[in-house]
Amino acid sequence: MAAVINAEPATANAPDRNPTLKFPQFVPGQPIRLVAYGDMRFTDPAVTSGTNPRVRKWLANRIADEHPEALLLTGDMPFTGSSTGDWQVFQTETARWREESILQLPAPGNHEFRGDKNVGIANYLANFPAIAKHRYYSAILGSVEVISMDSALPTAASSPQGKWFAAQLSNVPRQIEFLFILFHFPWMADRQSQVFVGIPNPESIALRDILEARLAGIRAKVVVFNGHIHNYERFERRGVEYVITGGGGAEPYPLFLRGHADLYQDSGFPVYHYLTLEVSNHQLDAVMWKVKDPDAGTLSVERKDEFTIRATAQAGAEAVKKK
Repeated sequence: MAAVINAEPATANAPDRNPTLKFPQFVPGQPIRLVAYGDMRFTDPAVTSGTNPRVRKWLANRIADEHPEALLLTGDMPFTGSSTGDWQVFQTETARWREESILQLPAPGNHEFRGDKNVGIANYLANFPAIAKHRYYSAILGSVEVISMDSALPTAASSPQGKWFAAQLSNVPRQIEFLFILFHFPWMADRQSQVFVGIPNPESIALRDILEARLAGIRAKVVVFNGHIHNYERFERRGVEYVITGGGGAEPYPLFLRGHADLYQDSGFPVYHYLTLEVSNHQLDAVMWKVKDPDAGTLSVERKDEFTIRATAQAGAEAVKKK
C-alpha cells in the first residue's frame, strides 16, 4: 500500500499547492469505507485514570471489525507521546489494523507532544509510516481528499502551515467529491466549552477563517473532524459539517448543556464512540456508533447519530470522468 509522495519543494513564500500523498489503490468514483475517531490515550492497561483500557482496546478491535479501508485519527492516540511504552501499547492494541492493511491517516493532538516534545514528534512520525514523516499533509484517496493539520505548529494565515493550507484549499483536485479536514482542537464547540475552556481557541478559529474565505471556490463537500473534547458534537456552518469525535477511550467529558446549534442532542453519558463513513454513488453516509454500556459484561455499540451529504453535480461528474 505504497504512497506516491509529492516531492516538489515549497517555501513559505511559495507554499506547495499539490497533494502531499497519493494512494493509487483508491480510484475516483469507486466506493470507499472509512472510520473516524480519536482521543484513545493508549498506555499501560494497568492505568485506569484518564483512560479506560477495556473500552479503548475493545473499540480498536471493533473498528477492525468494521473493515474500513482508511482510518481518520483526530489525535491523542498515546497518553504520553514521548513514552516508548505507550506507543508499544498502541501497536499491540491496534495490531489488527495493520494485519488488515488499514491505511492510518492521523492528526497529532496535545498528548502526542506530552513529555519531551521532540521525542514525542519523532515517535508520532515513526508510528504512522503512511504519512512519510509529514507533520501536516494532504492525501488523495480516489474521490476523497484528506487534509491533516498539526495543532502544535502556528496556524495563522501568515504562518507556513497557514499559507500551505490556503494553497491546498485553492487547488483541490477536480475529481474530489468530499474533503475531510483533520485537526485535534475543535473549530466549533458547544457553549459550555466556549465559556469554561476557551474552545474553539484562536489557532482553530484562524484555520476556520482560512477555510471559510475559500469555500466559494471549493466544489467538494467539506467535513471537519476534531477531537480533544471527550464526547461527540456536530454542527453545520456555512455548508461545512463540523464533527467532534473524541470518544476513543480517554476519560469522558460530560456536556451538561448542549446548545441549539449542536445537531446531536442526546443526553446519554458517557459517549465512547466512532464514526463509519461510507462514500459511494456520489454520497457520504456517516453513522456515529456509541458504546451502549461501557460497564456491561459484553460490550456492544448502538447507532446514535447519522448524516448524509450529497456531492455537488460538478464534482460528481469529474469523479466519473476520472474512472
